Amino acid sequence: MKIEDLKTYTENTWCPGCGNFGIEFAAKQAFVELINEKKIKREDIVILSGIGCHAKIVDYINVNSFYSLHGRVPAPATGIKIANPELSILGFAGDGDAYGEGLVHLIFAAKRNSDITMVIHNNRNYALTTGQFSPTSPKGFPGRSTPKGSPEPPLNPLELMLVSGATFVARAFTGNPNHLKEIIKQAILHKGFSFIDVLQPCVTYYNTFEFYRKTVYELKDHDSSSREAAMKKVKKWNYLDGEKGKIPIGIFYQVKKPTFEEIILKEKKPYGLPIPSLKKLLKRHNS
Repeated sequence: MKIEDLKTYTENTWCPGCGNFGIEFAAKQAFVELINEKKIKREDIVILSGIGCHAKIVDYINVNSFYSLHGRVPAPATGIKIANPELSILGFAGDGDAYGEGLVHLIFAAKRNSDITMVIHNNRNYALTTGQFSPTSPKGFPGRSTPKGSPEPPLNPLELMLVSGATFVARAFTGNPNHLKEIIKQAILHKGFSFIDVLQPCVTYYNTFEFYRKTVYELKDHDSSSREAAMKKVKKWNYLDGEKGKIPIGIFYQVKKPTFEEIILKEKKPYGLPIPSLKKLLKRHNS
């Protein structure tokens, strides 16, 4: 299989130079390599998106796809995985989409350890609606809704995912597509909730490309099995730093734990409730 096989007829309408192109290319590369390595099947891939510039990615990759509501990507992604645990589920969301409107869905997907991968297009502003500040915009961000600068400090999504129970926590940069591709591959193969915060410059409303080029570095000699070590690393650059400081990218944390689907699909009465397991219900419905 070649990357050209994943092209669609849809015209791409992202701004020239947008960081979304890097995510699209890396995701396609990851799919092609995993399919050719016979680790996943093309027909078993399902991608989902929310609302925002990022969401168009489902139109540009020729695999099974689903448009979700704003911020709600983890919910249908979890539902699809429960209905068919053999599928490889990837949710794409923006920083406003996932860290704002849909934050509670992201937290609970991590808490449950749903066996899905969430790829966050983090351009640190609401780009589709012309550049308002988002949950990861630096304090003082002069967006359309805050012309004198945002008064709010940003949140650190990696720190939040660590304390929420995610079993795979990573950061990548669209300016390093091969590194991003490898992280996406590992996230797909990870059994459990995989979270990738992708630094994705918006060249139109908040162009951080050169800043990231100068400050991003890959993690080396890091113990990704240690939650404490991961927490120290994610605080090295915590979004409060704005456009200052060195930024580590890579896999901060990865551990094995029972997934949400494994727990609820066991052949027994779930949580003591007097009902058949969901797996039996699905089998009965399909017969």
